[in-house]
Amino acid sequence: MKFEIIKFNKVDSTNDKAISLIRNKKKECGCISTIEQTKGRGTRGQKWISTIGNLFTTIFFPLKKKYPTFDEFSIINPIIISKVLEKFCRKEKISFKWPNDIFVADKKICGILQEVITFNKKKFIIIGIGINIVSNPKIKGKYEATNIFSQSKKTPDINEIVKLLLIEYESFFDNLGKYNFINYRNKLMQ
Repeated sequence: MKFEIIKFNKVDSTNDKAISLIRNKKKECGCISTIEQTKGRGTRGQKWISTIGNLFTTIFFPLKKKYPTFDEFSIINPIIISKVLEKFCRKEKISFKWPNDIFVADKKICGILQEVITFNKKKFIIIGIGINIVSNPKIKGKYEATNIFSQSKKTPDINEIVKLLLIEYESFFDNLGKYNFINYRNKLMQ
């Protein structure tokens, strides 16, 4: 599977834009990337703080019968995304807070919002990915947040990260015959 990158300067929500493209433009799969997101969403209706300079992207595709299930993708996504984060935060421990957060050095660096819609009798999975690149919100609660720059003293280009994410997702689909859910689940639980 190949993902077309569809770029915007500003959207309300990359997930909402993907849903709109599926329903109104009949797009089957793709990757939304934007510079600015004004109404980012987190899980359970929480607001995702979207500071310009960070990554806001959504990958979407139809859930075919031969693909892993929606629930399995909630375990697959953090593993795929962490492979990209490892390229920039090599010295730090990467961990997961299931189902939708990735931590570096015990601080949140990435949130994932996975949704499913049905359109024209097909199910589509929408995977929103927010990665803190140059800044991070101050989170009141059980944990702190961080960003790639704080962890690596490097500021990767957003387009580079999007391309790396797509390479990892395309590789996953190219090697679907080797997919083993237990291996992914075990990586998530480490």
